[in-house]
Amino acid sequence: MLEIAGKEEVAEGVVALNLVHPAGARLPDWTPGTHIELVLPQGMIRHYSLCGNRWDAYTYRIAVLREPRGRGGSAFVHDALRPGDRVGVGGPRNHFPLAPSEKYLFIAGGIGITPLLPMIHQAELLGTEWQLLYGGRARASMAFAGELSAGYGERVHIVPQDDCGLLDLASWLGTPRPDTKVYCCGPAPLLAAVAAACADWPPYALRTERFAAAGQAAPVRDTPFEVALRRTGRVVTVAPGTSVLEAVRRAGVEVLSSCEQGTCGTCLTPVLEGRPDHRDSVLADHQRAANDCMFPCVSRSCDDRLVLDL
Repeated sequence: MLEIAGKEEVAEGVVALNLVHPAGARLPDWTPGTHIELVLPQGMIRHYSLCGNRWDAYTYRIAVLREPRGRGGSAFVHDALRPGDRVGVGGPRNHFPLAPSEKYLFIAGGIGITPLLPMIHQAELLGTEWQLLYGGRARASMAFAGELSAGYGERVHIVPQDDCGLLDLASWLGTPRPDTKVYCCGPAPLLAAVAAACADWPPYALRTERFAAAGQAAPVRDTPFEVALRRTGRVVTVAPGTSVLEAVRRAGVEVLSSCEQGTCGTCLTPVLEGRPDHRDSVLADHQRAANDCMFPCVSRSCDDRLVLDL
């Protein structure tokens, strides 16, 4: 459990929370791109990127966008949580690490700025050349826009849609740059547009983090398959229309999960035998090719049998 040491509105519809250990203990170290899970009442688990100072060993900072059409987690954070309250916290976990590069182009859409803030700080510490392209519905709703502009000047390009229209991705990404890695986080339409604009860039030049699951083709197979749980010795049958996560839980084996859409990385599970049908939005292509882990909330099996380390 961590305690809320501070809460402030940092943009329209966005609040930032500072979390500390109730006894003042040091918190686990983390790296840019890391997120934590908040364990809220009624069993709600929500994941949020750490966006504070990673060199502050005693404070985690997150920013939470109110989602009017969400499932209630962000509303609870905005309306119910107060300084002094305690919340369960899982993690930290990093499925969006900052890889070494000569240069970086960071592209954020709305609350997607949060995982990029520590990356910008890291690039600055290393003396690496970088630029930020930051779009949002309106300037007032764009968290941290003011402090980014004030702190980094011309390297930060703030593009509120109501004043400037959509991001001009063709100008920024039309010419591939082998010395540059592109890091992008934001809503699905932005990620799709950036991926299309980077189609001719070198492999792995683009790294993204999603808030919602990407569209998927039909599963490799639509017939039942077996999942053997090595540690518990159980074997379960996964029927069409049932997730591996559901089938495993029905067998009495609990697996920690959060989004259950293949975007948060919480339920990552080692694969000991078999070929998963990867259907998440987290793993990179080379990680999928290794076939040594999967996300049972969405991924299935290419073979008749999978063996998981559960």
